[in-house]
Amino acid sequence: MSSTSKAWMVAVSVGVVEALKDQAGMCRWNYALRSIHQYTKNRVKSSISQATSSSVPASSVIPDQITMMNRQRDHEMKQSEESLRKVMYLSCWGPN
Repeated sequence: MSSTSKAWMVAVSVGVVEALKDQAGMCRWNYALRSIHQYTKNRVKSSISQATSSSVPASSVIPDQITMMNRQRDHEMKQSEESLRKVMYLSCWGPN
């Protein structure tokens, strides 16, 4: 993910948090956070599957490239989870 898309994701997350602050209720918070988390996971999975599927036969892919793609996928998943953790932390303990 580029830094621009990360910045947009954070901005949208903060916007969602601020919008939900105005409408009290924990059920709405949980639903919104789960929806954001699910959307992010699906988007990361689809982008990874698009990156790994190519016109080159699987037998010609170098094992080092596969390892590199796996590391990149793991890194993107960790970033996604860390972003969600940050949003949840700020929603619970951030400024009111």
